[in-house]
Amino acid sequence: MNQLLLSVFMIMGITICSRPCFSADNGRPYVVIHRQDDFGCHTFRIPGIARTKTGTLLAVYDMRYTSRRDLQAHIDIGLSRSTDGGQTWGSPRPIMDMGEFGGLPQDQNGCSDPNILIDTTTGDIFVTALWTHAKPGTHQWREGGSEPGIDPAQSSQFMAVRSHDDGKTWTQPENLTSLLKNPNWFLFAPAPGNGITLSNGTLVIPTQGRDAAGTPFSNLTWSEDHGKSWTVSSPARSNTTESAVVELSDESLMLNSRDNRNRQDKSETNGRAVSITSDLGTHWTVHNSDHGALPEPVCMGSLISHRLSDDRTVLFFSNPHHKSQRKNMTVQMSLDDGTTWNKKILLDEDGGAYSSLVMVDDNTLGILYESSRADLVFQTIQLKEFGL
Repeated sequence: MNQLLLSVFMIMGITICSRPCFSADNGRPYVVIHRQDDFGCHTFRIPGIARTKTGTLLAVYDMRYTSRRDLQAHIDIGLSRSTDGGQTWGSPRPIMDMGEFGGLPQDQNGCSDPNILIDTTTGDIFVTALWTHAKPGTHQWREGGSEPGIDPAQSSQFMAVRSHDDGKTWTQPENLTSLLKNPNWFLFAPAPGNGITLSNGTLVIPTQGRDAAGTPFSNLTWSEDHGKSWTVSSPARSNTTESAVVELSDESLMLNSRDNRNRQDKSETNGRAVSITSDLGTHWTVHNSDHGALPEPVCMGSLISHRLSDDRTVLFFSNPHHKSQRKNMTVQMSLDDGTTWNKKILLDEDGGAYSSLVMVDDNTLGILYESSRADLVFQTIQLKEFGL
């Protein structure tokens, strides 16, 4: 990384965008988090966002220093903070950087796909991500990029950093691989985006992997002791990967997953794989919106829930609303636990890929996403625009 340039920005307290830009197609203001080559970094990708107990917004993402490519590459997990509801953001800084571990260069020690989780009981913040050591020229989802075993020389690693002070400082990376990964699996990793704290205080992270046969799966990883220990659930589905999780009105959990079958299926059954559990992932059922309600071009999506002032639960979902292309970035709303999605707001007709949703306050929804206008932009939507 260009550490000198990044340090200068941090010392000077430079903000990324002090004045909102305006979209040419819908007039909605947006704030640029990163344009290509800003801050000595080629590309920002893979957003996650959350609001802390004090109201601070924390954005996490891949800092891809030399190109857009996935692991293996020189990538750190970066962070930007906003204390004014997303109008301005602090300069980016790495919070997970494996440096030259094992005597290998940084482009053989990349970290990617961050997930951010706020413990709403303690205020602690967890960011998990995947670290790949050595294995130049590989990809963790393909042959040779991550293999059975626990050691970094064999398998990509499930890593975590924590903050106890509203995201101002962070612990050194902690390796959770031996605690979580079945050694027979090819891969086990957090799903990018955000985790949640349930109404009973349980912490839940959507996770993903490749089993002993190399087949992708989606599941949950949860903690009932504020992150001291974690339990890995059974898979919800096979041939699915990046997922988002919410707690529904009846306290069951919904896992909404990217499905590889949609690469070929462009028919009326194209759509997100949607699964339900009432026992933290020991058993799963298929939701009635599965494969049909939420079309996708095979891409990560974001799902959050919010309790309205009248005690109704509303779900918001974002993804590129298209069966074959990453375009038409859209936010949708459901008032019946995801059975129907009857209100849609289009944000970016020409682009949109990975995204992450957050409640900025009780009346404002925020979204951080990969856009046609910049690597990452942040926008807000008032709930009244959904008729709420």
